[in-house]
Amino acid sequence: MSKRRKKDKGLMGIEPKPKRLSVWAWLRGRFLAGMVIAAPIAITIFVLQFLINFIDNRVKPLLPPVIQPETYTNYAIPGFGVLVMIIVLTILGAIATNLIGRSVISATDRILSRIPLVRNVYAAFKQLTEVLASNQQASYDRVVMVEYPKAGSWCIGFVASDAKGEIKHHLGPEFIGVFVPTTPNPTSGFLMYVNRAECIDLDMSIEEGAKMILSAGLIVPEKLAPASETTPSTAVPAERAEQLPQ
Repeated sequence: MSKRRKKDKGLMGIEPKPKRLSVWAWLRGRFLAGMVIAAPIAITIFVLQFLINFIDNRVKPLLPPVIQPETYTNYAIPGFGVLVMIIVLTILGAIATNLIGRSVISATDRILSRIPLVRNVYAAFKQLTEVLASNQQASYDRVVMVEYPKAGSWCIGFVASDAKGEIKHHLGPEFIGVFVPTTPNPTSGFLMYVNRAECIDLDMSIEEGAKMILSAGLIVPEKLAPASETTPSTAVPAERAEQLPQ
């Protein structure tokens, strides 16, 4: 009778107790968990240390010995060059806001813009810094999917802005600029202008799209758009929807 009850319990779906992990499996799991926690912290500290040392090694040689900490102490103070650079940039920004400072900067800008070779480099970096300094212009609009490099293959891109100027004149107002980053380094990539009707808008944020690029597709947001937004008429461009089998 007892054997029959045991069989009935087995049929009722009561699973047996899980097997205990071996010592090696337990240690490996705890080691991987610790590495996942420690790796981002260690990499962040390493990058900050590299940047601080890089700035210190280039700023300190420009300072007179009177204001260098090594003159009065037996050891170097890390980050002193960074502090000096912040103070100098703050003073430079304060000078640039008054009338005399604006006049000097304007004259320097005209001189550098007229020197061959130098004006190309100066203009490019000036435009880049102005864009980065403006939070409204520096942020991408949304994440989209673009059919590239061939039909049926799609890549992730960030919408930079609508077509403007000469590009808008030749292509039309329906084209948008999409920056397609490379994996795993999203700072490199290429800019392409695509008809907005041929792009698929994604619900993920810019940060989530960047994480997806950095992880080479290993970190993918699991949230989905509402059911009303997943119909072929909105999720897939109209030209592609006609080709889908019914």
